[in-house]
Amino acid sequence: MPPGGTKVADSSSSASSSKKSRRRQKPSASSPASVMTLSASATSRIQALYNLSKNAFVTDRPGILPSPPSEAALSRFLNAVTPQDFGLDANMPFFRGGPDGRPTVTYLHFAECPEFTMGIFCLPMSAVIPLHNHPGMTVFSKILLGSMHIKSYDWVKPQAGAGRQATRTPDGARLAKLKTDAVYDASSETVVLYPEDGGNLHRFTATAPCAVLDVMGPPYCHEEGRDCSYYRVRAVGSDSDGQHFWLKEVPDSFVMDYVELRPKIRK
Repeated sequence: MPPGGTKVADSSSSASSSKKSRRRQKPSASSPASVMTLSASATSRIQALYNLSKNAFVTDRPGILPSPPSEAALSRFLNAVTPQDFGLDANMPFFRGGPDGRPTVTYLHFAECPEFTMGIFCLPMSAVIPLHNHPGMTVFSKILLGSMHIKSYDWVKPQAGAGRQATRTPDGARLAKLKTDAVYDASSETVVLYPEDGGNLHRFTATAPCAVLDVMGPPYCHEEGRDCSYYRVRAVGSDSDGQHFWLKEVPDSFVMDYVELRPKIRK
């Protein structure tokens, strides 16, 4: 394997623990990534991304936002990357349906540390990453190729005083406000969501075979209360303004191919 090459590999103990704390995954030894290697130039780009991410997420405390300068620097870098930087193109098996014809999502995991995690989600046409949350997390998302429909929401905070709006129902649903309902493509700038706004809950639907690069900090961690929850949307009622909806948590039924890549990153 050439310098900077990667392979599908069993996770180390720390990576194994983190994989258990992320529910959006289905390890796959037969993924097309088993024949994928990263060039030295791709590894160099990942190293640069790692360095900028490390500067942005200087603490792993949930809810702590990156500083404006570090957020801007990371966003600028992401805005300039291309799928070729990571050895991707739309003809790769990641962007086609599986043997059963179903559009399976594949996650290419590059690196993780206590402060953040980064990787690329590859979605064939019509593939969906269902509505889910990012508790206490800031997430940078950049579409590298193709296009996707993004629908996102933020929780409505309870307010004191007369006439306050109910934010929970007896069955546990929570009130959320629509943030984004639009199609994004590779020409779109980096989308940043924050712990309490910016569309912390979102759903991705591929309107064309696509890849989206995510940098998330801090990572999901069940033991620290940052588990990934999934939701079903229902209207508020006959008086709905089209902007507010009840989100009810549903059992986790989403699986995807999870591919552990190991570029040689200096940490």
